[in-house]
Amino acid sequence: CDMKRVIIESAGGYDKLAYEEVPIPIPKDDEVLVQTFAVGVNYADICVRMGLYASAEKYVGWPITPGFEYSGTIIQEGNLTKEVAEDPRMSQIKVGSQVFGVTRFFGYATYVCVPKRFVYLLPKSMTLEEAAGFPSVYLTAYYAMHELAHVRRGSKILVHSAAGGVGSALVQLGKAAGYHVTGVVGSSHKIDMVKDLGADEVIDKSKEDLWKRAEEIQVEGYDTIYDANGVSTLQESWNHVAVGGRLVIYGYHSMLPKTGGKPNWFKLAW
Repeated sequence: CDMKRVIIESAGGYDKLAYEEVPIPIPKDDEVLVQTFAVGVNYADICVRMGLYASAEKYVGWPITPGFEYSGTIIQEGNLTKEVAEDPRMSQIKVGSQVFGVTRFFGYATYVCVPKRFVYLLPKSMTLEEAAGFPSVYLTAYYAMHELAHVRRGSKILVHSAAGGVGSALVQLGKAAGYHVTGVVGSSHKIDMVKDLGADEVIDKSKEDLWKRAEEIQVEGYDTIYDANGVSTLQESWNHVAVGGRLVIYGYHSMLPKTGGKPNWFKLAW
């Protein structure tokens, strides 16, 4: 039997996306085969398509199938080594289990083969659609917050693009960790959403001076600022980090095109 997947033969615009049918993969040792129900779509996938994602070239090259996350049902399992077979979490995951998880590329497909340790049982509180969009942004946000920044309860943080995928995860994780969270949005209709996520303050930079308002909220600066914009805000973000604080960069979307689907190489070089 064959499966369908999205394939990109070379870097470029939307026109580079194509469908192809290929044989369904066979799981190797310690792998499972998941029939996907839904797959997550992330900005990183767009960077892969434009040829701007370094690890895509490092681990796969061209052609490539993008996609880092999925949900679905396990339909086959490879031979398990003793270490994996005796893992208590692994024993709960079986053929027929509904799962979600991550993959190093190849997610845009009707079937994915992944290490069994990369999959998790679907919680009762989550739909398959929700689960497929969960891992990439929350793992990125968790890593940025708890592995890179190491801020303490009560710390003051500012999150750019707070209504986006990673940004909204940072807001939620920040509140769960006991931080004072200021979120920044670029449109007024996003304010209520970010407040609903738990932000203590929301700055609408389309209607007010971003940095003037940021200074009013935290006169001495922020313990951590999470910046997804790149050159448009990077210098001022650094200027508003408190003494001993950190600037964590989790994106650079102001340097990439909003329309057309192709990178502006002159803008990136500048």
